[in-house]
Amino acid sequence: MAAWLHALQAAEAACEPAVLVTLLTARGSTPREAGCKMVVTAAGTDGTIGGGNLEFQCIGHARSLLAGDAAAPVVREFPLGPALGQCCGGHASVLFETLRPAGFHLALFGAGHVGRALVSVLGTLACRVTWIDPRPQAFPAAVPGNVAAVSDAAPAARIADLPAGACVLVMTHDHALDFEIVAAALPRFDLPFVGLIGSETKRARFASRLQRAGLAEAAVRRLVCPIGVPGAGGKAPAEIAIAAAAQLLQIRDAVASASAPPPPRSGRVAPDAACAGCAGGTCQATEEAVPR
Repeated sequence: MAAWLHALQAAEAACEPAVLVTLLTARGSTPREAGCKMVVTAAGTDGTIGGGNLEFQCIGHARSLLAGDAAAPVVREFPLGPALGQCCGGHASVLFETLRPAGFHLALFGAGHVGRALVSVLGTLACRVTWIDPRPQAFPAAVPGNVAAVSDAAPAARIADLPAGACVLVMTHDHALDFEIVAAALPRFDLPFVGLIGSETKRARFASRLQRAGLAEAAVRRLVCPIGVPGAGGKAPAEIAIAAAAQLLQIRDAVASASAPPPPRSGRVAPDAACAGCAGGTCQATEEAVPR
């Protein structure tokens, strides 16, 4: 893999914006050939388009793009003469492509049926997903490029490392794990959404346990359970995933416009853990499919 691709992947993994600088055309005498690339971030560079004042000017222009809100590609022309301090005598056209990490970040806990279906949906959207499960074998062999699959025996500990503004969605295979994760996430008011797969009954039980564990009422009220946009019925994993994805898009837009996210407990009507109607579907009491 080319070095510039590694540099872009590293920038994306670090949630760091970068500019891909490409020598688009090289006419006459130029330091490098057309097609060579360089990655510029606020802190450094990787690769080269030939060095000298041309490269210096391109680095400066790339960083001015990073400092602003530029998104569209930009082409600049550089005559390599006395004005640029280079005596090559050629002419270079340089393309600047500003690449910014997706602003919406979801921490998804649980790699069961609904988790997999949700990742399939989110893998097509402009977002970043950290997908966490203590069972390494639960993840599929391949995941979308915007998804990082993480196996962790203590998933609740991952909450402390989440950046401000990240959303949390909990749908593990185990109620005890669910409780640990939401108990860690709810006191972080800089996480705008904490959702839990389950029924109204599950939410009531969790709320009571969270209060007994010492969580403030304001934190407990933030728990969104059931999940999904109101009125989006269905018990199949794909149906729950689509409803949940739509709710996450609402949260994304609310955060982007600096408005409050939807109030807790505004989710879809979910089947109850003990409801016979859950048979053959996926009950929101747990993430797993209910056997027929």
